[in-house]
Amino acid sequence: MTATTLHQELRDHPARWLAGGLCALALLVLAGCSSTPKSGGSVASGHSESGQASYYGNEFHGRKTANGERFDQAKLTAAHRTLPFGTRLKVTNTQTGKSVQVRVNDRGPFVKGRVIDLSSSAFKSIASLNAGVVPVRIQVID
Repeated sequence: MTATTLHQELRDHPARWLAGGLCALALLVLAGCSSTPKSGGSVASGHSESGQASYYGNEFHGRKTANGERFDQAKLTAAHRTLPFGTRLKVTNTQTGKSVQVRVNDRGPFVKGRVIDLSSSAFKSIASLNAGVVPVRIQVID
């Protein structure tokens, strides 16, 4: 299509071109609103990270987590920034060698240097709550 015929087409059928442009814009906006899936993603078994672990305080008990379930401090669960919900992890305290298996059901932590937030029950499996923050290695187990 030459510039002249394009100009004539625009002049003769402005509504058609406007509708087409709006559809294209809507597709771009919708594509920009997409996000990572809440579950169903996968990460290779054995993937690991090291950093600091903290735990959720009592004030979070009963609140909804990012995946929609209610937080239960007695369950062995964790928050991670990017791993898919449902990912099972082995969390090892690198100072003591104690470890616990947890399931990712929330997002966080958002504090520099921290790689995981644990339920208080999970944290107690690897350290005293008085420690507050401990060095850990996390490893995907399935």
